[in-house]
Amino acid sequence: MKSLIYLMPVAILLGSAGLGAFIWSLRSGQYEDMDGAAQRILLDDDCSQDAADNGSG
Repeated sequence: MKSLIYLMPVAILLGSAGLGAFIWSLRSGQYEDMDGAAQRILLDDDCSQDAADNGSG
């Protein structure tokens, strides 16, 4: 039972740190463009780079 004296503040501290990190990520715009990364992976950067090197594009 004495260990609860130490474990409860540690759990509250870790929980509030996680909540603070989540709120920080919301405010910094981490979740603004959810489809951008999904679409970016489908783009073929090699073809667009070759077209730019050849002058067509």
